[in-house]
Amino acid sequence: MNLVKILAAAALVTTLALPAMAQDALPDLAGREIVAVTENAYVPLNFTDPATGEGIGFEYDLFNEIARRLNATVKWELSSWDVMIQAVRDGQYDVGMDGITINDERKAQVAFSDAYLTSEQLMLVRADETRFTDAASFGEDANLLVGAQAGTTNFYVAVYNVLDGDEANPRIKLFDTFGTSVAALQAGDVDTVLMDQTSANGYIGANPGAFKVIGSPLGSEDFGFILPPDSDLVAPINAALAQIKSDGTMDALQQKWFYEYNSAQ
Repeated sequence: MNLVKILAAAALVTTLALPAMAQDALPDLAGREIVAVTENAYVPLNFTDPATGEGIGFEYDLFNEIARRLNATVKWELSSWDVMIQAVRDGQYDVGMDGITINDERKAQVAFSDAYLTSEQLMLVRADETRFTDAASFGEDANLLVGAQAGTTNFYVAVYNVLDGDEANPRIKLFDTFGTSVAALQAGDVDTVLMDQTSANGYIGANPGAFKVIGSPLGSEDFGFILPPDSDLVAPINAALAQIKSDGTMDALQQKWFYEYNSAQ
C-alpha cells in the first residue's frame, strides 16, 4: 500500500472511530437546501471536470461533506467572481466560495465562516522563464506584464507588493476569470500570474512542464466561505468545519486534491 492510500485509510479509520455522541453533536438542519455558488475556474479548489463537465474540486468536496454532516442538501450554482460577493450579500445565494480571502473590507459586506485553508501568494511563471527571479526583478523591467482579476487578492498583491501601488498601472492586464489569466500566461501574453500555493500546485500538476513558481511568498491569506450578513448558517458550518478538521477528514481532502490529483495529471 502506497503512502497516499495509507493516509487516506488512516483518515477514514479516524472518522469511523469517532464516538457516536461526537458525530451527533452537530446541528441538524433537517434536510434544508443550501444554495451554494462558485465560479469553476480555480484549480484545484473549484473547476469543471473535462471528462464529465461537472463541477469538482476541494471546495466542492468540503462543502458537500459539511452539508452531509448537518443533514442538509446542496444546490450548486455558478457565478462570475466580480458579482459573487454582492450576490451573496443580497441573499441570492446562501453561501459562496472561490478561494475567498478573509479580510476586513469583505467582512463589512458579508459574513465569513472560520478559515478552511491558509495559503501564500506566489509568482507563477512559464517553466522556461529566465528574465526575472522574484518580485523585485519583475518590477524593475517595465516590459513585463502581470495577469489578474480585478478585485481579487491576487490583483491587490500585484499592485502593492510587486508594482508601484497604482491600481491603473498598464502593466496589469485584467481578465474575466482566473483561468483565462493562466491561459494568457501559458500563451505568452503576460509574464506572471499571482496565486496561492494550492492553486499553483494545481496548475503545475495539471500542466507538466508548463509552469513553475519563483521567488519568495508575497504574503499569506486565510480562505473562508461567505454568507449573507446575519446568516443562521455560520454557526452550523463552523461546527462542522471544526469536526472535519479534528477527525482527519480535512487532511484527507487536502491529500486528495493537492497531491493525488496533481500526481495523476
